[in-house]
Amino acid sequence: MTHNKNMSPTVINLKESEDIRDVVHRVVQALAEGSIVGVPTESHYCFVAAGTCKAAVERACALADDYHNEPRLTIAIKSCDEATDWVPDMRPLAIRFARQCWPGPLAMLLADNHPDGLVQQLPVFTQPYVLSDDRIRLRSPGHRMLQDCMRLFAGPVVLAEFGGNTKPPSTVMELMNRCEEHNESMLFIDDGIQPIHEPVSTIEICDSGFRVIRGNTFSHEDLHRFAKMTVLFVCTGNTCRSPMAEVLLREYVAQKLHCTLNEIEKYGVEIQSAGISAWGGTQASDKAVYAMQQRGIDLNGHTSQPLTEKLLQKAEIVWTMTAAHRSAILAQFPNFTDRVHMLSPRNQDVLDPFGGTQEAYNQCAKQIREHLDARIDILDLGNSAHIK
Repeated sequence: MTHNKNMSPTVINLKESEDIRDVVHRVVQALAEGSIVGVPTESHYCFVAAGTCKAAVERACALADDYHNEPRLTIAIKSCDEATDWVPDMRPLAIRFARQCWPGPLAMLLADNHPDGLVQQLPVFTQPYVLSDDRIRLRSPGHRMLQDCMRLFAGPVVLAEFGGNTKPPSTVMELMNRCEEHNESMLFIDDGIQPIHEPVSTIEICDSGFRVIRGNTFSHEDLHRFAKMTVLFVCTGNTCRSPMAEVLLREYVAQKLHCTLNEIEKYGVEIQSAGISAWGGTQASDKAVYAMQQRGIDLNGHTSQPLTEKLLQKAEIVWTMTAAHRSAILAQFPNFTDRVHMLSPRNQDVLDPFGGTQEAYNQCAKQIREHLDARIDILDLGNSAHIK
C-alpha cells in the first residue's frame, strides 16, 4: 500500500494483501463515502462508483469513454439472477446469454422501458448516464474482489469503462494515467495484468436476435452457441422415455421450421436428453428404437448420458418425465427451479415402459407426443433466429 501526506493516490496491491476481505471493506467504505475507485475486472481496469451518489456518478461519467449512442455508464450486477430486476421483460435470448456468460466478460445492451425496472428507482440525476434511447448496458464482472464488493455494498453500482474510443487499460498504472490530473486521494486496486487482455464483448439484443457491437472476449462461434435455445429431457436411465422425447421433438421442430433434422441447430434450437441415474454410453432400448421406427424416426444413434449441472446450466427448458425426476433434480440443484418442469402440462407422470411389452413403449411414445403437442408453443419457434 502506498500513501503520503500530499494526497497522492492510494494503491493497494491485491496480490500482497494478507486478507482480501480487508481490501473489500476498504473499497466498500470508499464507495459509501462517495468516492470512485479504480478496480480490476477479469479483462481490464475501470472505475466503480455508487449509483446513488451524484458526485461519484458525475465524476465517473467524466472519466468514462464516450460510447456513441450508448449509455455512458454500465450497470454492474452480481449475477444473471439480478438481471430481470433491471429488465423485467428481458427476452429469452438475453436470459440465455446471461445464464451462460455471467459472471464474465460480456456486456449487453438491453431495451429498458419497463415501469417496474430498477432504473426507474435510481435517482433522477443517475438515469441519464445509464440510459440511452431507452437502453441500458448490463455487465456482471467476474473478478472475485469486485464480486465480493458488490455483494457487500448496499446499493446499485455503476462502472466507468474504456473501450469505446480508447484502448482499455490493462494495468492499474494505465488506469491512473487516464485521470492523472484528478486522482488525488483516489483509491486504486492493483491485481496485475488480468488473464483476458481483450476489450469486453458487447452485444445488443434486438428483434432479429443479437449483434456484436465491439470486443472479442467471446468468439463468433461461442456467441452463436450461447444463443441457441436448448431443451433438455430427463428420465431415469436415458434409454427409453427421454431419448424418445428428444427425437420426437427434433422431428416436430424440423417440421415447424421447414428444415432438415441436421439444420435445426442452424435455426438456434438444440435438443438433448439425459438420465438422473444414467451410466453413460448405453444405447436406447430396442423397443424404444422400434417404437420410433414405426413413426419413421431413427433412434439407433442414441447413447445415454448422466445429468450434470453443466447440462442444466446450458438448458433453457428442462422437461422431466415424472414428478419424482423433477424433485430429485431440484433437491440437488435448487437454483434451477425456474427452468425444470414436468413434460405433462397437467403434471401427469409419463409411465416407464422399461421391461414392458412393445405396446407399452408405443403407448409411452404416444403419451410423450401428446404432451409435446400441448407444450410446443412455449418454444416460440416462429421467432427462432437463423444462425448463419
